[in-house]
This record gives sequence, C-alpha cells and structure tokens, in this order.
Amino acid sequence: MGKKRLGVIGSFVWDVIHGRDPRETPVEEWGGITYSLGALDAAVSADWEIVPIVKVGFDLAQKAREYLGSLDHLTQDAAPIEVPHHSNRVALHYQTEERRCERLTGGIPGWSWAGLKPLLNGIDALYINLISGWEVDLETAQLLRQHFRGPIYCDLHSLLLAVQPDGVRTLAPLPNPQAWCRCFDFLQVNEEEMHMMAHDSMELAAMAMANGVSTLNVTMGKRGVVYFAASGFNCLADLKRETIASPGGPSRTALLPARPTRSPQGGDPTGCGDVWGATYFSRLLAGDMLDDAMDRALDAAARNVDHRGATGLADYLRGELSLQ
Repeated sequence: MGKKRLGVIGSFVWDVIHGRDPRETPVEEWGGITYSLGALDAAVSADWEIVPIVKVGFDLAQKAREYLGSLDHLTQDAAPIEVPHHSNRVALHYQTEERRCERLTGGIPGWSWAGLKPLLNGIDALYINLISGWEVDLETAQLLRQHFRGPIYCDLHSLLLAVQPDGVRTLAPLPNPQAWCRCFDFLQVNEEEMHMMAHDSMELAAMAMANGVSTLNVTMGKRGVVYFAASGFNCLADLKRETIASPGGPSRTALLPARPTRSPQGGDPTGCGDVWGATYFSRLLAGDMLDDAMDRALDAAARNVDHRGATGLADYLRGELSLQ
C-alpha cells in the first residue's frame, strides 16, 4: 500500500522583518506556510507524505519551488501552484519580543470550491493554515466539511485579521464563529484571535465543542498553550464526526507551559504557533496520544525560537543542525 497523503492549504509569504534583532538590518526570508511545512516535514511519520495545495505568485514561484525541494517528505510531484499575481509579502515590525505590526502587500486569491475539490482526490487528512485569511471562505469551508471525510486541522490565524487600506493588519471580530467551528475537527487560535470570537477561552471552547470540534488549542506565546479536548477524545482513533457534543463545555482542559529555549537573547518567536500546530497534528496522524502529541509540539515550538527563519527549519527541528 502507498503512503497516506496529508494535504496542506496555506499561502507562501515573503517576510521582511524589522526589529527582531535591533542591531541588525531588516531580514528577508520565507514566512507564511513555510513554517508549517517545515514542522510537518520534521514530524510526520514514515507512512505519510505531504501534498502542498499552496499558491504562489509568478514573482516568487522559482524560490518557492526551491524551498519545497529542500523538504524530505513531500510527494514526488509536489510543486507550488503558480498564479499570475504578485506574491503576498509582509513587513513585520517587532514592537516587543512577542508583539508586532504586520503590513501586507500582494494579491494571491483564495480557493473556490470548484478549484479546490479536484485537488483533494487521494488526500487522507488536511492541515489548513489561513495565512492570508482568505485561502478559503466560509462557503468553501462548509463544502469541504461536507465532502471531505478525513480529519481537518485549521489554524484560523489571519481569518481574524482585517487589512486596512495601507496594508496594516488589525484584529477584527469574526462573523458567525459557530459556523466556522462546524467546519473543522481541530481548531487553533492565539490569545488575541480568541477574543475576536468569544469573551474568553472557556466560552470559545464551549462553542467549539458544541459544534463538533475535538480539540481547541489557544497559543499564548511565552506562557504556553491552553488546550480543550472533547469528552472521550484522546487520540485520532477517537474522532467521531457523526456525533456533535452537547453544549455542556469541554471535559478536559489544561495549561501547558512553554518549554525553555536555548537562546540567551530570547531568540526568534516568528512561526512558533505554526510549528506547534503542525507538529501536534502530525503526531496525532502518527497515532500518538493527545498528551504525547502536545509534548512533541511544545518541544518543536521551543526549538523554533532557537532558529532564524523557515529555511532549514525542518532539519533543525530534527536535530540535524547546530544552534544558530
């Protein structure tokens, strides 16, 4: 039998990072879905291969092909989907170690269901990271839920961010969050994004569990991750899409403190949430129990802090590179 196939939906982004290293000039490097792809490549088990369902503009298509060529666990025919638009680029201005301002340029369009559906043939699981926020709209996500039977992980990410006329991204409330929750088996947001859907994490967790989510993960930077698990869910074999939990709240929750890093100056937090979620889902697909999968994800996020950028990240997470 052939390997199982993990589809990855997101967007390539070229980052220009200001203020991460105050004494240095701005850094240019890959961002966006590349952090997730690096973490998936490092964490997937040998019986899975990665299928990128990822668009890139004509201006960065060759660089994107080169990046994908550096990964070990992609399908042989893996390639970015080149579109006749300028690639998404983000200027990141770090204000503190964890707070930053993002300014977006570029115009990579999202997926229609008609365009996405044929690419799902042979896909056994889906990891979605809404890097731009419009990779899929609600209608497409609902059709995906209706027609795709494998497990679906979604980091809502920039779905909770608006784009101002000057390109600056600002938090924005999410209309109809219950409908979005019904589209996914596993859901991830950070603490600020969470407040765009509910007053607090307990309210969001109750909403998510009532609408069929098996785990909700809220990343909180240096404080770690709060997770909520539906009653009876401990591993992927427990996933029961046909049964939607009653709205009585989650049966299991915990705060998982962040792991210490090796970087004496604080390191680089860019992409830590992406690495955490991609590693967690990879290990669930590998058959790990929930606690073990989250342990691996915490370790990977800490290692990501010690690495600069997404290039070479997969090798570093596997322990094949020395500390930068």
